[in-house]
Amino acid sequence: MIRYRSNAARPLTRRLPRTLGLGAVGLLAGLSLATPALADKTPHELRVQANATLSVAPDTATLNARLWERTPAQAQGSETSGDAAALKQARERLEQRTGELIRTLEKAGIPRDAIRAGSLSVRPDYVPSPQRGDDTQPPQVRTQLERPITLTLDDLERLPRVLDALTTAGVDSLDGVTYGLKDSDAADDRALAQALERARAKAKLMAKTLDVDLGDVISVEETTAPSFKPQMMMRAAAEDSAGSAAEYRSGEIDIDAGVNVTWSIDD
Repeated sequence: MIRYRSNAARPLTRRLPRTLGLGAVGLLAGLSLATPALADKTPHELRVQANATLSVAPDTATLNARLWERTPAQAQGSETSGDAAALKQARERLEQRTGELIRTLEKAGIPRDAIRAGSLSVRPDYVPSPQRGDDTQPPQVRTQLERPITLTLDDLERLPRVLDALTTAGVDSLDGVTYGLKDSDAADDRALAQALERARAKAKLMAKTLDVDLGDVISVEETTAPSFKPQMMMRAAAEDSAGSAAEYRSGEIDIDAGVNVTWSIDD
């Protein structure tokens, strides 16, 4: 009996690792050649973040006051024939007080166009009833009629006189004084310019320290848009024994701005 042994597959088995090995070597060689090319394409940049705060003195002041009148309180749910008459009387009193206040402000030197009288608002005003033992009284309700008054001052020296006029007229609510700027856009531009100048100064300092040369600006981005918060009134106790008027100090308004700037680095 003749036996045949085939060795035809052995050369293929031996050559297979050789083929893979040559392919891997070629791949590594290709990567080695490509790496310097990729490195050459990496941009040389210098990124700087800078912030600036601009402090400016306000030149406008806004005051918000309110006048209101109320009808007599009555049990909730009850209706009487005098409701309409009481409402009419309350409105007449309110309109009379509003007119007197506007005339008083005009006499104090406030221009007519700087006084804005808001529209009439009407709302119920609930008055809690006292509880006496087990006898619980029904809640009381009345109608409140209200008108807001807004004043805008361009001359801050008139502020004490205006406040005196408001208190003399007997306003029911005064929300205080808010200081602002006539040209807020110009102040915003100044704050942004300071942030950009700060970024350029930082970039020059870094480049000098690192012994590199700055190229062109690649990108500019605002990280904080210039904005300011209106400054509320600050009152300094300046009343002396002679009874002089209190002093109101506006302080300063801070405007913040921030930027990110990227420069190229020259080779």
